[in-house]
Amino acid sequence: MADLDSVLARLDLHLDRSVERLQDLLRIPSISTDPAFAPDCRRAAEWLAGDLSAVGFEARVAETTGHPMVVAHRRGPEGSPHVLFYGHYDVQPVDPLALWDTDPFDPQVKAMPDGTKRLVGRGTADDKGQLMTFVEACRAFIAETGSLPCTVTIFLEGEEESGSPSLLPFLDAHREELSADVALICDTNMWDRDTPAISTGLRGLVGEQVTIKAASMDLHSGYFGGAAANPIHVLAKIIADLHDETGRVTLPGFYDGVPELPAEVKAVWDRLDFSEEAFLGSVGLSVPAGEKGRSVLEQTWSRPTAEVNGIEGGYTGKGFKTVIAAEAHAKISFRLVFDQDPAAIRAAFRAFVTERLPADCTAEFHEHGGSPAIQLPFDSPVLETAREALSAEWPKPAVMIGMGGSIPVVGEFKRRLDMPSLLIGFGLGDDRIHSPNEKYELASFAKGQRSWARVLAALGERGAG
Repeated sequence: MADLDSVLARLDLHLDRSVERLQDLLRIPSISTDPAFAPDCRRAAEWLAGDLSAVGFEARVAETTGHPMVVAHRRGPEGSPHVLFYGHYDVQPVDPLALWDTDPFDPQVKAMPDGTKRLVGRGTADDKGQLMTFVEACRAFIAETGSLPCTVTIFLEGEEESGSPSLLPFLDAHREELSADVALICDTNMWDRDTPAISTGLRGLVGEQVTIKAASMDLHSGYFGGAAANPIHVLAKIIADLHDETGRVTLPGFYDGVPELPAEVKAVWDRLDFSEEAFLGSVGLSVPAGEKGRSVLEQTWSRPTAEVNGIEGGYTGKGFKTVIAAEAHAKISFRLVFDQDPAAIRAAFRAFVTERLPADCTAEFHEHGGSPAIQLPFDSPVLETAREALSAEWPKPAVMIGMGGSIPVVGEFKRRLDMPSLLIGFGLGDDRIHSPNEKYELASFAKGQRSWARVLAALGERGAG
């Protein structure tokens, strides 16, 4: 504890210098999706490798077929756990530039009327400010104590904002080097500005495009109406059959591998300061439309879904055309939770459609990706260790939350490296990531550094295993 106290004091003492370092990194326009910025992406990778070397890591810029990775290692005490920290140094484009109040690559510290301060610029919250909270915690530990509480590998990607085309080949080629006891990912949000959060689950995804075909050509609805099969009618009925009157999905076996949420976890979620009315009201809605008897947080964090993302058929241009279409198309996605099997869900959907085809109709399917959900056991010792460490830093205790979306790298760490992930981020919902005037609260940056110091100390004290 004495070592941790001195590390925390050092972080506070040198906060201004850590802000200056972050600003130096933010000034590099590492926009991965635009080839014109490829030299800047490399410059950002080289900056980070140089900074990590100065901290005391063995760091290198690792080549890929696209933008380079940054990989760094520092051994901890014998028998200490090995953690892999993941972040990304690339950023989104800044368009529309006219909506920025300041130059997006000239990061500014702004004082707000309520007395808080924020750093404004592209990449402040997503993800340069977040990843530097971890680097600064490591810097303070090594400077103050000469070592780290854990063996640490840092893995920074340069293509996260452009689909990560080099990530999977790199993971496969460097499996042994990147394998650790647990991955730490800082690319998520807190519950609110006083309450840190650990995301324990990410929903998986199955995407399917289905095409229903009938006649060999579009038909005049006056000549053939009533006698000819209408693919739009067929598709609409199939889509309607996907849910029952209570909102449950009707695919056979769909809920295999979906247990009830533990009562103690549900109780925590029920106590969160969350307004269903405000959540839905912010997008012009008022009544939850999913499974009856489930809260909105359950629906979005721990329950599977089937959603129609697009539907097309017949004449959709201006005016009117009396036609019976030869084809109808729909894009349908399934969000998966816990141990649902993407392949089984896909097969069940295709069988569901095929069984409902009337005479003269056929179905074609096109796959649009599939990945299982990621779920950290609610009773995981490493999760509890991190929760206690975070709770010691912030005004309110850390909460365990779910995430409705997906972070692909988390699934790949599990599938390819058999490594669980802890998602601990210090962003806020109003940080405007991917938008003009992106910002990161200085309190998030300062207390994020202190939080990682506490987490590293707690994991080191807990030991490996």
